[in-house]
Amino acid sequence: MIENVKRAIALGAATAALAGGVAFSSVGAAEAAPQHTVAAAAHGKEKCHVVKGYWTKTWHKATRDRHGKVHPGYWTKTWHKAHKVCHR
Repeated sequence: MIENVKRAIALGAATAALAGGVAFSSVGAAEAAPQHTVAAAAHGKEKCHVVKGYWTKTWHKATRDRHGKVHPGYWTKTWHKAHKVCHR
């Protein structure tokens, strides 16, 4: 009888902890999301334009692997997506 009560209490505590973790993780995600309000966009003092996407060359330095062999550096192309830029 006592073992069943202990098991029920442990199960209830674990369920509460999991539910609390889910609640905190969803609150954290909601706080981290950017806030887009109508009031901020409606005042009309910002000057916005769209920057087209573009390629840049990125240099990756030479590295050594775990065996000590040097792998030379190399260039890659990196695509930067189009985005909106606003200045006040």
